[in-house]
Amino acid sequence: MKKCSECNGKMVELKAKTPEGVEYDYFICEMCGEEIIKAEKLHAAPQKHRLMKRYNAKISKWGKGLGIKIPNELVKKYKLKDNELVTVISEKEGIKIIPA
Repeated sequence: MKKCSECNGKMVELKAKTPEGVEYDYFICEMCGEEIIKAEKLHAAPQKHRLMKRYNAKISKWGKGLGIKIPNELVKKYKLKDNELVTVISEKEGIKIIPA
């Protein structure tokens, strides 16, 4: 049985999901409510999250610029429409596209 490092109470194991649906296990103290997550689970959750959020898209020449084809799953998820304006933000490791 795991003991809480804060109050020495009993820790119970629970399961939860991130808002994106990535499952993880954690422990919560029945006495004080302290929550902890195992180190291996802590490292595994972001990796699962990154893999879930990956989509392949093709870049094509459109006139003098380039266009990207957005996968249908994302079109539905973000309720994108034909000819809708989006905001494109340049970030350190890539670009972010946000529905306007």
